[in-house]
Amino acid sequence: MYYIGVDLGTSAVKLLLMSADGEIKNIESREYPLSFPKPGWSEQKPEDWWDAVADGIPALVKEVDPSEVAAISFGGQMHGLVVLDENDDVIRPAILWNDGRTGEETEYLNSVIGKDKLSEYTANIAFAGFTAPKLLWMKKNEPEKFRAIKKIMLPKDYIAYKMTGVHSCDYSDASGMLLLDVEHKCWSKQMLDICGISTEQMPSLFESYEVTGTLLPDVAKKLGLTPDCKVAAGAGDNAAGAVGTATVGDGGCTISLGTSGTFFLSGKNFKKDPYNALHSFAHADGGYHLMGCILSAASCNKWWMDEIISTKDYAAEQERISDDRLGNNSVFFLPYLMGERSPHNNPDARALFFGMSMDTARSDMTQAVLEGVTFAMRDCLEIAKKTGISVKEAKLTGGGAKSPLWRKICANVLGIDIQIIESEEGPGYGGAILAAVANGEYASVEEAAKKLVKVTEVIHPDPDIAARYDKAYEKYTKLYPTVKKLYA
Repeated sequence: MYYIGVDLGTSAVKLLLMSADGEIKNIESREYPLSFPKPGWSEQKPEDWWDAVADGIPALVKEVDPSEVAAISFGGQMHGLVVLDENDDVIRPAILWNDGRTGEETEYLNSVIGKDKLSEYTANIAFAGFTAPKLLWMKKNEPEKFRAIKKIMLPKDYIAYKMTGVHSCDYSDASGMLLLDVEHKCWSKQMLDICGISTEQMPSLFESYEVTGTLLPDVAKKLGLTPDCKVAAGAGDNAAGAVGTATVGDGGCTISLGTSGTFFLSGKNFKKDPYNALHSFAHADGGYHLMGCILSAASCNKWWMDEIISTKDYAAEQERISDDRLGNNSVFFLPYLMGERSPHNNPDARALFFGMSMDTARSDMTQAVLEGVTFAMRDCLEIAKKTGISVKEAKLTGGGAKSPLWRKICANVLGIDIQIIESEEGPGYGGAILAAVANGEYASVEEAAKKLVKVTEVIHPDPDIAARYDKAYEKYTKLYPTVKKLYA
């Protein structure tokens, strides 16, 4: 049997075909536009996502027997607000995870409703990218469209609906809406009331590996599949990506250096960060996870290389940075190009370089960018330590994980073993694993992930370099508090 994983990203959808034994048989990608109607706004048309998926799947499965494709599941960009009317037509473009328009609504939730209440209702506090503040923004600024809402969905769930006709959502993705009682895995009546919406407007909830339906006959024909093909609920991109790296069960950790960065800790039992710096979400394996999110990670390096020093040869720029320079850089970088989420929760924060002198070279600044992102990841690690979590190793994924230098910096800044895995397909691979579990190929997500995911390399921290980075990190932590008032 074959299984499809749909990785619905911000710039493109990546479609992955996996055999029952975990081998990747084919990959197809389709891009779609991203719009910025006003400064700080970020939107997409859900119809464009569906067109891309519907165009890509026939190409994905063209070399296999359609009856052998048993199930489809998802990893999707989180937090985006998709709203449908009584005819299930899209009311307005989706407001995405990186949209910053909801500053007032976020402040209202955290200050007027109060962080303690939000944490009690949902296990989390409000962040500008979450879905609930977007609903409040829509209620205030687009009241007629708000009144027309019949269903509220997340991005991947719109694709699942187009496939099955079922309005569904899984617990991991729902956790990022600020509308879910994460501990008890149900919609929070208090939060729905605060946002002026009802339970009937919300989709049905499922575990990520549960079947929500099968392909509608006309959809099956369009995709080149059979109506017997099952559709599983899927997961938010970070949870699906964690499945794709076998970060499941108790004690797993994954660090992702993608466009944004995540620090992901899996566990079987519910745990809440008392500092509200790490998100407390349900996991795609049926358990829970804590997650820190930095809004700019590998995108910082891309910005520096592409826009500032105008080069595409990333490796050549990094070749000049030798081991003796690690932990000895006098230049520091705060990686807040898009504001910051964990741990500062400040959409107004911005990036800066500090410590340049007449002998500063561009390689020092390149090094500072890589180190600044990694120091931001250490901020998340330090919060985890305060909650009593011990992290000794982590799998490293995302575009940044391809850099040997960045791997070494991560191991030494964080003081942990960094593991590199064989398949670097993250949410798409995790989605395919969820589909296989939904079809009964494996007894559980944990069993499937640990059988299929293979570690190919481990980078150990060097005691001398790690000690130097400990001192550098102390200085780094003083920068944000010093300049925080300037961001207002």
